[in-house]
Amino acid sequence: MLSDVQSHAPDGQPWRITVLRNANGMIATFMDWGATWLSARVPMQDGCVRETLLGCATPSDYLHQDAYLGATVGRYANRIAHARLTTLDRQLQANQGEHQLHGGPEGFDKRRWQIVSQSDSEVHYRIDSPDGDQGYPGNLIADVRFQLDDDNCVSIRYEARCDQACPVNLTNHAYFNLDAHHGDARQHRLQLHADRYLPVDSAGIPNAPLKAVAGTSFDFRQAKTVSQDFLADDDQKAVKGYDHAFLLNSAGDANQPAATLWSADGKLELSVTTSAPALQLYSGNYLEGTRAREQGSYTAFQGIALESEFLPDSPNHPEWPQADCWLQPGDRWESITRYRFTPR
Repeated sequence: MLSDVQSHAPDGQPWRITVLRNANGMIATFMDWGATWLSARVPMQDGCVRETLLGCATPSDYLHQDAYLGATVGRYANRIAHARLTTLDRQLQANQGEHQLHGGPEGFDKRRWQIVSQSDSEVHYRIDSPDGDQGYPGNLIADVRFQLDDDNCVSIRYEARCDQACPVNLTNHAYFNLDAHHGDARQHRLQLHADRYLPVDSAGIPNAPLKAVAGTSFDFRQAKTVSQDFLADDDQKAVKGYDHAFLLNSAGDANQPAATLWSADGKLELSVTTSAPALQLYSGNYLEGTRAREQGSYTAFQGIALESEFLPDSPNHPEWPQADCWLQPGDRWESITRYRFTPR
């Protein structure tokens, strides 16, 4: 459990840490502030334990970083161009220049979530987002459940309801380094089951139609190191590396493989499945200076995020080939993503 000399969060209440354990000795740790995934410690075949997530030394350190380390982000993860829902002619609160990123300046990552229930294997958080929150329409209630099973799988289940039509796109912003934080995470091997990716401009806003990965640096259909084709083309150079959404071939089927990540030494594998239509691959291009758990600060590229989500700016692009990101009154939005850690 994390300790902290600053024992209270900005709302004056203490941090609430939940520790999940399985029969293999894997430990996953979470915090109610931001419904944050703090840690994932995996027992290895040689008897050691690897910390696979980037994180801070204390809960209060999470207030002093802007990398969204392990946070649950919403109402809408990723970017909405010009912070505007064009079909509603509605302005949202901007927090990345003129655009909105990860739900706005006071998004779900900066709130305390209520603990609905917890056990040795699961924690269930809920948040109540009022009408007009960060500019969004409707009173929304969101739930996220983290579960750790005996296959070393962390499952994240999201649900949301709203009394007005509103786009919803919840995800977790964990950064993985399967080499226990040692070295550049671009040395990890990655396989992404996606035939297309979405080009973006320097602000991360989509600026072209979906593009085939074939013949580009974005082709991870066969496993390769993230470093192999790093900064090999203009689409990467615009955002200093990979920070792009891939439209998954699994097309919302959570039983089909979405991605697999391997440590540089090949001794730990992370498999990802999701019901979300896309994964955002982020190579940690702007991690430099972020407060770190076991060192002063992280360097750029020290962790890799694989965020399950809708394509960025989807509320303004109904033509894209994916499920509708708009939650209608009376309906329930659901999504599940599974991260399974396998020592080799």
